[in-house]
Amino acid sequence: MIRIREVRVIDDQGEQLGVMATADALALAQEKGLDLVEVAPTAVPPVCRILDYGQYKYELQKREREQKKKQKSQTFKEIRLRVKIDVNDLRTKARRAAEFLAEGDRVKVNVQFRGREMTHPQLGRDLLTKASEMLAEHGTIERQPLMEGRNMYIVMAPVEKRPERKDETGEGSTEPATGDNTIGEALAAKGQAPAATPEPVAEESAAPAEQG
Repeated sequence: MIRIREVRVIDDQGEQLGVMATADALALAQEKGLDLVEVAPTAVPPVCRILDYGQYKYELQKREREQKKKQKSQTFKEIRLRVKIDVNDLRTKARRAAEFLAEGDRVKVNVQFRGREMTHPQLGRDLLTKASEMLAEHGTIERQPLMEGRNMYIVMAPVEKRPERKDETGEGSTEPATGDNTIGEALAAKGQAPAATPEPVAEESAAPAEQG
């Protein structure tokens, strides 16, 4: 209940009606079949609007829900990788990160360096690139690779609309074409040994069309 004697009134069309007695404002609201609601109680005099209180309360709750969604989107999840991570372990980590992104969370993909690995920061950068490629359908890079102490990381944000997931046939797989046991060793080998030259593939000659 509004206890102050005078209020500044805004009608249901959004027009300023000026300052009037609270009793008169209440009577005007009742004539319209609406309510008189304080929207700025700390103003002098308080500001009231003539409106449907049920609708007003619904709009407030809707705004609160949207605010909570925005706050959730600012939540960070983290996955941690090692420079010499196993291929299957990397896939598992990527699947978990994809779940976080699908839930609307931002993901910090962190590569941890140990010992002499610190002298090869490019290995961590290459691993982060590979991880981001595996997550391309679920998120986009929000922060490029950044080195902090013995860690290098990127931040990925969820995409607004996710495309349909690819089938499980292995097409488009990001598994490196290598027999090495770990991603780190495969990446390190890139700068140590020349890449094998692929053998030429003979083109199949087109079969002549059958004549009816």
